Amino acid sequence: MANDKQAAQMRSGAGFVAALDQSGGSTPKALKLYGVDDDAWSTDEEMFGLIHEMRARIIKSPAFTGEKVIGAILFERTMDGEIDGVPTAQYLWEERGVVPFLKVDKGLAGEKDGVQLMKPMPELDALLNKAVSKRIFGTKMRSVINAASPSGIRAVVAQQFEVGRQILAHGLVPIIEPEVNIKAADKQEAETLLRQEIAAQLEALPGDAEVMLKLTLPEQANHYADLIAHPRVMRVVALSGGYSREEANRRLAQNKGMIASFSRALTEGLSASQADDAFDRALAGTIASIHEASVAG
Repeated sequence: MANDKQAAQMRSGAGFVAALDQSGGSTPKALKLYGVDDDAWSTDEEMFGLIHEMRARIIKSPAFTGEKVIGAILFERTMDGEIDGVPTAQYLWEERGVVPFLKVDKGLAGEKDGVQLMKPMPELDALLNKAVSKRIFGTKMRSVINAASPSGIRAVVAQQFEVGRQILAHGLVPIIEPEVNIKAADKQEAETLLRQEIAAQLEALPGDAEVMLKLTLPEQANHYADLIAHPRVMRVVALSGGYSREEANRRLAQNKGMIASFSRALTEGLSASQADDAFDRALAGTIASIHEASVAG
């Protein structure tokens, strides 16, 4: 069940959320950017072992603490793993002061009506039960909006909140992530439709339920201000969505109350071949820059 101290940190902590949740499809790319080519493994188990080593190295780095990194999103295999003999989520909170989240979606369906819904998740309840037992605080799930399609965007948001209510029933806090593709020709129009649909769904939430939102950095600064201030929204975090870290930080700093939840932009510049001191310096610089942009508003 959601921990009160963790909830307080997520509502008002001065920092950002690290996205360490690359799954099977995106792991080879993440490893390649880290300087590990695909000839370094021959099985999925070996590949996931390498990505776990990378994530453990990041989490154990001196700068990766709750002082600037208030939360971290994990892939299921990372949650199932350990760091120094301690389950990952427990290590994050007890040793680093970082609130643990779990990515729960199973990827995207094919594009239809300008959007990509989430694939069905028939085993979600079992995964959520496991997440609770592993001391996870909340979850994350991603859909994608490729065009300003009113019916498509309505379907994406409806699905996100339907699954969100299932997650809330387990005592976990869902991060609702309807990503707007940064290459969408009508991105700003899509963002206007998205804001309207989210606002309508927030009003329909049961009881005193709270969710988090993970949204693409908008074309118009402070576009999501009303959602950030909404009493049912614990926090609004931003995805980097393919923007460089510099561009993502620039956009983020213009949006008051929005904090980062970057993945590729967080690991940019890190390499498996770096000595620990060089790795730690590079990561500390990255964390400082993302933190600065997150608290700029």
